[in-house]
Amino acid sequence: MPGVRVLGTSIACESTVAEDIKSGIDKVFEEIIAGLTRPLTEEEKSPRVDFETQTRIAFKGTYEEVNQFFYRKGWGDGLPIVPPSEAAIEEMMKGTDLPADHVVVKIIPRMGKATIEKIAINAVMAGALPTHMPVLIAAVEAVSDPKTRFDTFEVSTGSWAPLLVINGPIRKDIHINCSSGALSPGDLANAAIGRALGLIIKNIGGARKGIEDMGTLGNPAKYALVVGENEEESPWEPLHVECGYEKDSNTLTVLFPNRYTQTIPAQTNAEGIATALAGMRPGALSCMLVIPDHAKIFSREGWSKKKVKEFIMQSSESRDSRRFGQLQNEDFIIVVSGGPGVWMGLLQSAGGFGNYFVTKKIKLPSNWEALTAKYSTMVPTYVRY
Repeated sequence: MPGVRVLGTSIACESTVAEDIKSGIDKVFEEIIAGLTRPLTEEEKSPRVDFETQTRIAFKGTYEEVNQFFYRKGWGDGLPIVPPSEAAIEEMMKGTDLPADHVVVKIIPRMGKATIEKIAINAVMAGALPTHMPVLIAAVEAVSDPKTRFDTFEVSTGSWAPLLVINGPIRKDIHINCSSGALSPGDLANAAIGRALGLIIKNIGGARKGIEDMGTLGNPAKYALVVGENEEESPWEPLHVECGYEKDSNTLTVLFPNRYTQTIPAQTNAEGIATALAGMRPGALSCMLVIPDHAKIFSREGWSKKKVKEFIMQSSESRDSRRFGQLQNEDFIIVVSGGPGVWMGLLQSAGGFGNYFVTKKIKLPSNWEALTAKYSTMVPTYVRY
C-alpha cells in the first residue's frame, strides 16, 4: 500500500518491559498524532508505482551467467538453479493435465497467481522432475488453505517451515524416501519437491527474506522438509487412512513446524518408547516420527496409534499451547518413518492460531504410467565397497 505513513519506534520487538514500552511511545507520541492528522500530500493522494516490464525470455547466456542473473534478481535461494528454458518448462508441465494458464491458488503476501506454468518454472529451477508436479500442485493448494495459518507463519519472525507428509502409492512411483535418512539430503524427490515449494512461495507469493519473511533466525528446513510414511513397514494404518482416504489414494499433509527434536528411549518396551515420546513435550500442532521398529514393538504389545496418543496426553510433561490444558487426539499426528535404529523425532508447530493439519489428495495426470516409466531410473546407485 504505497503512501501509507510509517513511523518507527525504539521499542524492542514483542517487548514485555513496561518502562521501555512507555518510554518508546512517549518519544513518538506527538509524531503519531501528527501522522494521523496531517493532511495528505499530493504524492500521498496519488502514489506512483513503477512496475518493471519483463519479456518472456528474461535472460540468455551460459549456465554460470544465468545463475548469476537469477541470483542478482533475487529469484533463487542461494543454491545453483536449473535454467528454466522453454523446453524444460514444457516437459515439466507433462506432469499435469491442467492447462498452463490455470490458476491453482493466489499465494500471500502479494497474492501472486500460482498458474501451472509458474509452478513448473520454479519446479525446473529446483531440479524437480515432471513426476513431482502432482505433489507440488497439491502442496500449493494445501499451504494456501486458511487452516494452515500460512498467512501468519510465512511472514512471522518465528521461522516456520512447511512440512510435507506424503502417503499412498505415489511414494514408490516417484521414489520418495520413507526409510533411513528420510529427512536427510540425497533423495531427489524429497529434496526437489521441498526446494521447489520454497521457490514458489518466494517468487510467486513474494515472501522475500528480511522484507516479507521476517524470520529472526531463519530455518534450514525451508530448503526442504518432505517425508514419506513408511507404510510397508508399519503395523498401523497410515496417516491418510486415518484421515478418511482409501489406502490406494495419494495424499499430502502439511503443517508448519519450527522445531525439530530427536531422542532415544531409555527402555525399548512400549511404555518406555511412549515415555520418551512424551518427554519431548509435544504440543499442538506436532508430528511425531516413530520408526518402524518402535511401531512394531507398540503393536506387539497391543498399543495402537490412539493408545500412544492417549498415553502422551496423560503425561504431565505434555501440555497443549492451544488450550493450556491436556492435548487432544486431533492436535498431533504419528507418522511411521525412517529406517533401522532407535531414534525418534518431533516436528512441532504452535497451536492457538486457529491452525490445523491440512490434507489434500494428489491428482495424477492421464499419462502417469508412461511418465513414471520415463523417469523410473532416476535413483542413486551407490558403489559397494
